[in-house]
Amino acid sequence: MPLNRKLRYGMVGGGPGAFIGEIHRKAIGMDGLAELTAGCFSNVPEESRAQGEHLHLDPARVYESHEEMAAQEAALPASERIDVVVIVTPNFLHYPMARTFLEAGFHVVCEKPMTTTVEEAEHLCQLVEEHNRVFLLMHNYSGYPLVKQARHLVADGALGEVRKVVVEYSQGWLATKVEEAGSKQAEWRTDPERAGISSAIGDIGTHAEHLARYVTGLEIDELCADLSTFVPGRALEDDANMLLRYEGGARGVLIASQISTGEENNLRLRVYGTKGALEWAQQEPNTLIFRPLEGPQQLYRAGHDYLHTSASRLERTPAGHPEGFLEAFANLYGNALRTIAAHENGGTPDPADLDFPTVQDGARGVHFIHTAVRSGKDSSWVDASYTPPA
Repeated sequence: MPLNRKLRYGMVGGGPGAFIGEIHRKAIGMDGLAELTAGCFSNVPEESRAQGEHLHLDPARVYESHEEMAAQEAALPASERIDVVVIVTPNFLHYPMARTFLEAGFHVVCEKPMTTTVEEAEHLCQLVEEHNRVFLLMHNYSGYPLVKQARHLVADGALGEVRKVVVEYSQGWLATKVEEAGSKQAEWRTDPERAGISSAIGDIGTHAEHLARYVTGLEIDELCADLSTFVPGRALEDDANMLLRYEGGARGVLIASQISTGEENNLRLRVYGTKGALEWAQQEPNTLIFRPLEGPQQLYRAGHDYLHTSASRLERTPAGHPEGFLEAFANLYGNALRTIAAHENGGTPDPADLDFPTVQDGARGVHFIHTAVRSGKDSSWVDASYTPPA
C-alpha cells in the first residue's frame, strides 16, 4: 500500500548560486512524491535564511548548521519531521552530514563521491545497515532509459561475452585556471581540503566507472592509472587515463579529463562482446547503438514499445521528444522515494523501484578513487578488487 501523503525532505547545501542543489529540487518536483520542508542551505546563516525565504519555507525550519537541523527535525512529531535529507555540499562535508542524519534516523540522498576516505565510506555502509535506512547515491547517469536498455542487452546475452569496455568522460571547463577567476565550482573541486585526494577522478571518473559497472555488471580486478596535472599551480589532477582488467578477463580503458578543450559533458560508453557491441553517449541520450557481429547496425530510440520494461517504465515523453539530464535525476528519485515510502508504510518495495545506486555503490566509488590515485603515484598496476561491507 502506498504512503497516503507526500514525503517530506530537507536539503543541506544548495544555497544561493549553487548549481546542483537547484537541479535536485527540480528533479524531485517532477513526480510530486516529496516536498521541501526544511533546509540548511549554506554555512553562512544569512545566505541560508535568504534561500529558505526564496523557497517559501517556514523560517523555523531553516537552520544554521546540519547538526541543528538533524537534532531539531528529529525532535519534531513523526507527522511533521522530514523523512529524508538531500546532501548537495562539497565532498569533504558528505560524510559528517550523512553520518549525523543516519544516526538521527533519517533516510539519505547524497551527491558523489560519497566520502573522501574508504574508512568513512565503510562506516556509512554500517550505519545504513544498523539504522535500516534507504541511501541513494546520486549517480544520475544510470537513470537514463537507454542506459537501462543497454544494461538489459548485456544481461540478456545480446553482446555475448564482454571482451572490452571503453568509457570516457571528457570536459574542457578546467583547461585554464578558472578557480582563480571567480568560479566557485572550480575553487572547491580543485582544493584538496574540500574535494579530497582527487579532482578529475573523484568528480567525473567515478561517474564513468559506475556507468561501465552498471551496464556490464563487471567489477575491476586491476587498474593502471596515468594521472596528470596540466594547469600549472593546480594541486590535484585534471586528467586521468586508465587501463582496466575486469573480472573474467575483459579489458577496459577509462578516460576522465577536465582539460579536454572544447568538450562539454562528453560521457560515452562502448562495450564490445563476442556477439555484438553497444554505444551510448550522454550528449545524445535518446539513442543507443547496437552493432551485431553479423547483420546491420541497429538503433534503439527512446519512446518506443520495443524497449525493455526497465527502460520504458522510466520514459516521460513520446518518441521524438527529448528527455535528458533532469529526467535522469527524477527517475532515480522516483525509485528511491517510492522505496522510502514503502519503508515508512511498513510495506515491501516494488523490486523495480530498488534500481538505484546505494551506499555500497558509494563505497565502491571511493575505493576506486583511492586505488586510481595510488596507481598514478606508483606508476604501476594495482589490485582494485573490493567488496564493501553489507
